[in-house]
Amino acid sequence: MALLLLGTLTAVVGPRLLARADWPDREPVVALWVWQCVVAAVLLCCALSMTLSAAAAWQAVRGHVFGTAPRPVAEAYALGAAGPWAATTAVALACGGLWSLAMLVREVVRARARRRRRRTELLVRAPLLPGEASAGRRLTVLEGERSDAWWLPGTAPRLVITTAALRRLKGRQLDALLAHEQGHDRARHDWLLHCSAALAGGFPQVPVFAAFRDEMHRLVELAADDTASRRFGRLTTALALVELNEDRGVFGPCPAPEAHVPRRVHRLLTPADRLPPLHRLRLTAVAALVPVLPLLVALVPGLRAMGWLH
Repeated sequence: MALLLLGTLTAVVGPRLLARADWPDREPVVALWVWQCVVAAVLLCCALSMTLSAAAAWQAVRGHVFGTAPRPVAEAYALGAAGPWAATTAVALACGGLWSLAMLVREVVRARARRRRRRTELLVRAPLLPGEASAGRRLTVLEGERSDAWWLPGTAPRLVITTAALRRLKGRQLDALLAHEQGHDRARHDWLLHCSAALAGGFPQVPVFAAFRDEMHRLVELAADDTASRRFGRLTTALALVELNEDRGVFGPCPAPEAHVPRRVHRLLTPADRLPPLHRLRLTAVAALVPVLPLLVALVPGLRAMGWLH
């Protein structure tokens, strides 16, 4: 029960503290790490609670969990005195874990199907020349009147860009666009998006998972923007965003699906000061301790029984 309460407290307090903080937009990479630690702590609380509840409910599970532990350690958890809620809790949490895994598998399968479909469409619109290997194509140029570009992840990732975008992007703007998309690929942002989408889709009534998905979509773009701006400058990266999205109406008074683009451009043109290195290190270390708390809660009775805690 202590682990479940800790998980609930983390799920409620963590997103609220991050929403009130003024530094995530200034340090998106650190914010990505903090969000992952918060969600990992919530999932770890559920996993440990499931394990201890199952050990309390069934002797066979208890033998596997505490089989090599000294007798005082097993007695410290008083598993034999657990009430009838132990089996129900264990089964409910196990079902939640299996459902999460199923949602992740579904998300990955769907993403791979989308990539295969898009690669097939690319072969139709930009067929291979005689003797050209598909695996060696890092860049695909498509005829198109609309400025567009995207990174297609996978075993053979590639940048896809339309001729309209090539006409609009000037000089180093194309290099900034490429650096932005490569930043997504190197940081494996696609896996962050898959995991967050799986949790939010599997548990739509859990606010922390919905906030996790929304923030992942926003923060990965800010992190990739910073990757490009460090190499080619903030003004060049902002101009590349404007040229790529201007004809979509995202800078007009009416809301658009890409309404986050103007905020990204404003952030690049009016950058806030980064946090001092020591402050970033402190945030990273504190976030890393969040998933450690469930482990400490789970181990406290055993550590006391061994005389390591008083």
